[in-house]
Amino acid sequence: MTPDNMLQKQARLAQRFVDLADTLVDDYDVVEVLDGLMNTCLELLDVDEAGMLLNDGHGNLQRVASSSEEARLLELLQVQTREGPCFEAVQTGQSIVVHDIEKTRDRWPTFADRATADGFSSVYAFPMRLREATIGGLNLFGSERNALGEQDRVIAKALADVATIGILQQRSLHRSSLLAENLQRALNTRIVVEQAKGILSERGNLRMDETFNLLRSYARSHNVKLSDLAHGVVHPPHLADAVLAERHVKGGR
Repeated sequence: MTPDNMLQKQARLAQRFVDLADTLVDDYDVVEVLDGLMNTCLELLDVDEAGMLLNDGHGNLQRVASSSEEARLLELLQVQTREGPCFEAVQTGQSIVVHDIEKTRDRWPTFADRATADGFSSVYAFPMRLREATIGGLNLFGSERNALGEQDRVIAKALADVATIGILQQRSLHRSSLLAENLQRALNTRIVVEQAKGILSERGNLRMDETFNLLRSYARSHNVKLSDLAHGVVHPPHLADAVLAERHVKGGR
């Protein structure tokens, strides 16, 4: 990497930290926070896909974010089988570094088989932890072995830490009921967003990744929260047609 490229990367990284730090204010959209973290990792680090699991406050892990269908299924697989790097990172509170997934078949047989079949060769998992609270884990997948060097792993861990603070908002750590409420809100929001994506996909004959981009674009252009928009697509006033109509308007410009 040239010095100019390094400076550009550092500038983008600094801006992402500022963006994540903005979640410390009282009013923020947790879906935007998680989606922003996924995009930042893919943009700044040498990984191909990303996913995230969160603890639902009752000791159960739930998938809340993923950058692709392959990543989504790998996160769900870890929850169902209770094995895999992200599951282990949450359980132990330690970062998991795997430069070659082929070497983990004895450790995580089901996960290793599926991950390699999907074309992934390395995986890195970072606990989303603040003090004694571990609320989830960030999973990064690489198509090449040794995808993340030491410096990039430090960056990934720092991004996960800042996002964790944003989700928890430090004051909640001292009130278990608020902590559970915040985590449950994050999971409930993700469910509504997935439902909205499904409705738009069916009505507009779109791929699921296209529907999320459409939701995000509409939310930003109309200055509404992504979670509120998703709720409006799923429940009255049923905004699905309005969201799809804007796609056609932009496409015709």
